[in-house]
Amino acid sequence: MIEFDNVSKSFWTGKQHKVILDRASFRVEIGKSMGILAANGTGKTTLINMMAGLEKPDEGVIRKTSRVSFPLGFMGGVNSKHSAKENCRYVARLYQLDPDYVESFCRWVCGLGEYFDLPIATYSSGMKARFSFSLLLSIEFDIYLIDEGMPSTTDVEFNRKAGQILKDRLASATVVIVSHSAKTLEKFCRSAAVLRNGKLYQFETLEEATALYEYQA
Repeated sequence: MIEFDNVSKSFWTGKQHKVILDRASFRVEIGKSMGILAANGTGKTTLINMMAGLEKPDEGVIRKTSRVSFPLGFMGGVNSKHSAKENCRYVARLYQLDPDYVESFCRWVCGLGEYFDLPIATYSSGMKARFSFSLLLSIEFDIYLIDEGMPSTTDVEFNRKAGQILKDRLASATVVIVSHSAKTLEKFCRSAAVLRNGKLYQFETLEEATALYEYQA
């Protein structure tokens, strides 16, 4: 479970005070995947980072009683001076997993060949995305966080392989996805919420959320 209890979050853009959440309270239950519709620039990434524990609220409390993933595509915990091999073995130890297994899994899924043993700083953006996605999939979480704004990959073979693994995982896991597109959410969830002007409006169905989202959009 992830629970936001009267949570507020804002920041100064240099020109104005941007409110992301204004005393928001909601809960993500295990087994009930949730989509969040939000226009670009309204704080989708900030919200998903708060769920992951990467950003703290200004006010209120965020509680987690389940194993929550880092956001899909997140590279903040990866040291670009080290190789993919070194990074995945380090992350494995953080999660108390077998480093040999995590390394083998990531090496197979991302398909980087000899680059797997070279510093991540030498990778293209697509290669970095493949590695970060592979690292996410190497660890089994109760709740997976997906931000549509994260880097993606155009590698067909990787997308097929990683996509099937993610599909299998989500059959028994819960997903929270933030997007500006209702069609993107259709693949993952039935219920959804709308983030607008710092308020989160929850609905039982994606259709109801979409109706509000598109009204005066």
